[in-house]
Amino acid sequence: MSALQKVLKQDIKLPSPPAIAVHILDAVRRDDSSFRDLGRIIASDPALSAKILRVANSTFYSPKYPVDTIEKAIALLGIDQLKNIALSFVIAQGMRGTAGEGFDFDYFWRRAVTAAVGAELVAQHLNCKTGDTFVSALLMDLGVMVMHFWDPGSYAQALSDKRASGERLAAVERRMFGFDHSELGAELLRSWGLPESIWQAVGKHHVCAAGSEAGRPAGDVLCLADALSSIYHGSRCSQRIAYVKERLARYGVEGEEVDALIDAVAEKTLEVLSSFDLAPGELRPFSQMLQEANEELGKLNLSYEQLVVELKQAKDKAERLAQELGEANEKLRELAFRDGLTGLYNHRYFQDLLDQEMGRAVRYGRPLGLVLIDIDHFKAINDNHGHPVGDQVLKAIGAQFGALTRRTDVVARYGGEEFAIVLPETDAKGVMVLAQRLRRGIEQMQISTDAGSLTLTVSVGATSYEPGMGPRSKGELVDAADGALYASKRGGRNRVSLGTLSEV
Repeated sequence: MSALQKVLKQDIKLPSPPAIAVHILDAVRRDDSSFRDLGRIIASDPALSAKILRVANSTFYSPKYPVDTIEKAIALLGIDQLKNIALSFVIAQGMRGTAGEGFDFDYFWRRAVTAAVGAELVAQHLNCKTGDTFVSALLMDLGVMVMHFWDPGSYAQALSDKRASGERLAAVERRMFGFDHSELGAELLRSWGLPESIWQAVGKHHVCAAGSEAGRPAGDVLCLADALSSIYHGSRCSQRIAYVKERLARYGVEGEEVDALIDAVAEKTLEVLSSFDLAPGELRPFSQMLQEANEELGKLNLSYEQLVVELKQAKDKAERLAQELGEANEKLRELAFRDGLTGLYNHRYFQDLLDQEMGRAVRYGRPLGLVLIDIDHFKAINDNHGHPVGDQVLKAIGAQFGALTRRTDVVARYGGEEFAIVLPETDAKGVMVLAQRLRRGIEQMQISTDAGSLTLTVSVGATSYEPGMGPRSKGELVDAADGALYASKRGGRNRVSLGTLSEV
């Protein structure tokens, strides 16, 4: 069973086709009455009839005489072409939603219609047009929409990976999900009962982009249609134009003929979009876009040298802003994990770090030390001298801890007058050595405050995780150090006690 079949069986519930689409498909399957029934079904929906007549009378098909009935439309277009145009309208209308769903439906269908128009024009140039060309191109990326609604978070990551790496979207999808959107779209259309020629084309429309369909007109049509649509709705316009020109040159379509084709895609798409109830946005022929760009450049009236200087200045400014933004973001990250008074790491950072270090120590069998410290009789300082003096004491002691510890140790304000120090790669002996150094360092301090010089002491609880202890949790380590801290307080303060995990 393939990855797609497994996912379809378990996770993806494919949407159902619009009701009128089912009726259209049923009608064309019955050879004995398909012409009459198809006309009746389309005529039963005035809005659909009006859209089809509008398209039939457009320059897209350039009829010799006005087409004012569905019967005349069938005569002009043929039953297969009319069926597929009708399906295009009802499927596009039926699979719409709101912007609040996190998917830009208007952009999706505007791009799809542009691709469908491009496919028709390319197929005409390559003499391989069929009744399925328009609808196949219109629906070739339908799987993108379905994948978005199946797993929005993962699919957003796939799109992000594609933009970052420049890799083809289909390749990213196959790596992440085991199948791509063209395979999923084909399965959806097959389940709806669309003709095999349509869902098979949709299922392999990315194949020619990988090169295996090169030189086959029918295989190139959808790839060229996708590239033509990307010229107007993508970000790598020049690359897409180069691709279109290179690919069409293989069939003898070159020079002004290609330029005219690219322009015609936009011109005819503008006509067709209104039939799909889609606004054109900023869509306009590529030659017009170039002309507008040239006019804007002309207004600048800058010499080549001036342009080079301004480009360099803009590049330097962008690099400087990027550096400043990076520094600002780093400062914000630091502020989020720093205690506002002492500048030490805060309780949140301590908890996250101890989680990581405990996991690493258990996983790799490495020692890990933890020290909890409480300032003795700190409440009396606040009561006798006020909280501002208490803050000065906390800042001075925090700075002393930073000076007495190693670069690899992490000092945090645990809360109130309590401090915590995480000591990676430190066993019980090493923890006790550092704990005593901290206790003596505070005992010997003369702390300068607004109330004069003060001397203080601290009580210390130390513990360590040792290799061979087996799985232990962060909570067990903290409890052992906390128990040792209270032992120091009960023992008269200004002392260090060691707690072991085996005692927890």
